Amino acid sequence: MIHPAPEDHVVPELAAVWRAQDDPMFPIVIGAGRRPVVAIVAPSGYAADPLELQRAVAQLQAQGCEVRRYDDPAARYLRFAAPDAARVAGLHAAASDPEIDIIIALRGGYGVSRLLPEIDFALLADSGKRIVGHSDFTALQMGLLCHGAVSFAGPMLCADFSREQVSRFTMHDFWCCLNGPAHTVTLAGDGNPVVDAEGVLWGGNLAMLTHLVGTPWMPTIDGGILFLEDINEHSFRVERMLLQLLHAGVLARQAAIVLGDFSGGATGDYDNGYDFAAMLAFVRSRTTVPIVTGLPFGHIHDKVTLAVGSRARLCGDGSALVLTMQDYPVLGDSRT
Repeated sequence: MIHPAPEDHVVPELAAVWRAQDDPMFPIVIGAGRRPVVAIVAPSGYAADPLELQRAVAQLQAQGCEVRRYDDPAARYLRFAAPDAARVAGLHAAASDPEIDIIIALRGGYGVSRLLPEIDFALLADSGKRIVGHSDFTALQMGLLCHGAVSFAGPMLCADFSREQVSRFTMHDFWCCLNGPAHTVTLAGDGNPVVDAEGVLWGGNLAMLTHLVGTPWMPTIDGGILFLEDINEHSFRVERMLLQLLHAGVLARQAAIVLGDFSGGATGDYDNGYDFAAMLAFVRSRTTVPIVTGLPFGHIHDKVTLAVGSRARLCGDGSALVLTMQDYPVLGDSRT
């Protein structure tokens, strides 16, 4: 099951880039100068371009990580990285490896929903790994949260680590969050309400959260700070999903709702002026819970990393907001 990424995959030019930037964060070390060990898992789709994955592995190695692969590039099945049982086995194997520090999803797409009944969430939750991903991976993260485990909504191999020009912002924020012990991100959005809220930070991809309503993998969070993002969804589809969460009582139980990126939903002549702003105004009119925009998270080049399940505070005067996370396990921490 383990497919080590040999050191000859390291691209010297990548390591040179990080050295040239003279960033004291790199190379990443934990404990007594130990390199973090990263496991790649593929519970959803596969890497369409093998060179893309090679770049991602090289990027992690250049940043100081040892990389182990728990996917099999030869096992593609339909649109998935492998048959369902093999994808579950990869997750379980990575969680069971005592040397793994971080588990990162290869990519999103679709596939986790098929695996939910077979995933041993107790195994993953008790593993002590820092589990990272977003998009389709939201479903797995919500299952973990139901078991009281913190995970990280952050970059994936494809396309965050695999870009020819990786985002320095994304990389820096990712490692800052994982190193903790607290993490702060700023939001800049127009027309936001004044807000000062504290609670459990949770959420992720809007479509995935909507599909989890009524299932055992949807956590019940009261007084939380719910963050949401999506891609290629027309504003009326975003509205429909938000209304489903509203009608299911999810939104009303939150202290605040934070919107990330919702790009790709083009409008047309038939919309007659109906756009994301019109949608947002309508949804805001249906709840007293403050809804703010401007979170730099989602299917975007420059994204923050968020500790899902951490204690968080969101405060701001409407034009500038600050989200602070704390009380979550970090690299080198024995807490799960």
